[in-house]
Amino acid sequence: MKFKTLSAMCLAATSVFAASSAMAWESEDGSHSTSANVGLFSDYMFRGISLTDNKPAIQGGFDYAHSSGLYAGTWASNLSIDSETNIEIDVYGGFASEFGESGIGYDVGLLRYIYPGTNSGEDIDYTEYYGGLSYSYFSAMIFYTDDFGNGGEDEIYYKLGFDYDLPYGLALSAHYGYTDSDRNTGTDLSDSYSDYSIGLTKGFAGLDWSVAYVGTDSDGDDFAFGNDEADDRFVVSVGASF
Repeated sequence: MKFKTLSAMCLAATSVFAASSAMAWESEDGSHSTSANVGLFSDYMFRGISLTDNKPAIQGGFDYAHSSGLYAGTWASNLSIDSETNIEIDVYGGFASEFGESGIGYDVGLLRYIYPGTNSGEDIDYTEYYGGLSYSYFSAMIFYTDDFGNGGEDEIYYKLGFDYDLPYGLALSAHYGYTDSDRNTGTDLSDSYSDYSIGLTKGFAGLDWSVAYVGTDSDGDDFAFGNDEADDRFVVSVGASF
């Protein structure tokens, strides 16, 4: 199975489902390619927590890939975590390939979260480093930052994924994630929580349609930015690839 790079696996680093990227352009020798996607989501769920105050989000991205395995891209979404922070822009790059003909894929890189116009001009941009493996229908990734929200706190996110093609053009995706964080240090709040999702995607009329059930354990409330943002919910989306 071809290894899924960051934009397909996690950016929904950032949402539950991103519109699948289709090759929009490829150089004559096949060395270079680009793709893009855009989608409308009923919520922007980041690791089981709403970042749009339980409201819809428009998200989209652009990716470049080289046949060597190098790739880079950018992705953006509206969000609402305070009165002034209303957009997120992610920039990422890495290298993805396979170990010989073993069928085991790997992906390493870094991801920069950028929040223009943050509250009172405060800089909360930060960088995560990631690495992952995949085999057949399964994937595992680790994300690490030593400066969450530009506040100097360590945070590690572990993610296990499962993707399987069903009959009738349906695709099943599921994941389990675990966040281990220092951002609540010195408080009575939890220092970790788990999140999960399971959903279906189907292409119809040139668009990608999806529905997923997303949630966290009870400690997710300690990491939410407001009330009810870590509650379990269904997320629906429609997207297009270019």
